[in-house]
Amino acid sequence: MERIALVTGATSGIGKVTARALAQQDYRVVLLARDWRRAEETAAEIRRAARHDRVETLLCDLASQAQIRAAAEELKRRHDRLHVLVNNAGAIFMKREVSADGIEKTFAVDHLAYFLLTNLLLDVLEASAPARVVNVASAASAAGHLEFDDLQLEHRYSGWRAYSNAKLANILFSNELARRLSGNGVTSNALHPGVVATGFGRNDNGLFTWLVKLGRPFMVGEEKGARTSIHLASSPEVEGVTGKYFVNRKPRRPPREALDEGVARRLWEVSAKMTGVQLALTDVKAGAPDTRRAAST
Repeated sequence: MERIALVTGATSGIGKVTARALAQQDYRVVLLARDWRRAEETAAEIRRAARHDRVETLLCDLASQAQIRAAAEELKRRHDRLHVLVNNAGAIFMKREVSADGIEKTFAVDHLAYFLLTNLLLDVLEASAPARVVNVASAASAAGHLEFDDLQLEHRYSGWRAYSNAKLANILFSNELARRLSGNGVTSNALHPGVVATGFGRNDNGLFTWLVKLGRPFMVGEEKGARTSIHLASSPEVEGVTGKYFVNRKPRRPPREALDEGVARRLWEVSAKMTGVQLALTDVKAGAPDTRRAAST
């Protein structure tokens, strides 16, 4: 049976390495990217490395909820199965910007895109069980703290704070998804890839970019940085493992707030409202009946 994987942010860095590794393991890999030329160039490169042509591209700007919905529909038009979803794409904006949907852009790209895309693809993931959702977070989550009265940081904005909060949200989302999918055959795990020397942060021209350049000699390479993503996406060792946070391919305890189930449920509810996703997955604490999957309004 053909196995299908979707990787976001797959044209560079650890996303590209992850996509290549999965293709080399004989997955059909779909590269989700916003730049058509880079996506096609990357797909051609991965086809050569994997020695097969089962590498596709799917265009989507993850800052746009309309484009996320269109990409999810296009994927389901092409395929009725999806065995691995790697939510990898991310960005940092040192000056506050808003998306086309009027949402602070770091929160929109780094968290809400994970939430919306995953929920829209839950039906094909469940139909493909056993299936896996892999959420690339960061140790930066330790500096995060979600204030629900100012999730979009309209007051006291800083790029690092926005990024740390979004990475914390990744783990909270990953854990809550694991709870809500319990028994459905779809696992959800988050990870810290290490401090990786990639092109991350190049959308910023200020202090952050300078600090990244300064610290580059001390960072791990893309190949090493992708190991945990690849491990969670494909290793038999983690078959059935869910609701965990991994570092260096080993489970680790995440920041304390990431383990707060009340915060995770509230973030899920707020995210659902911000994306138009119906609250159809089981609220495991409330003991509501399982209605199988979330849908988009």
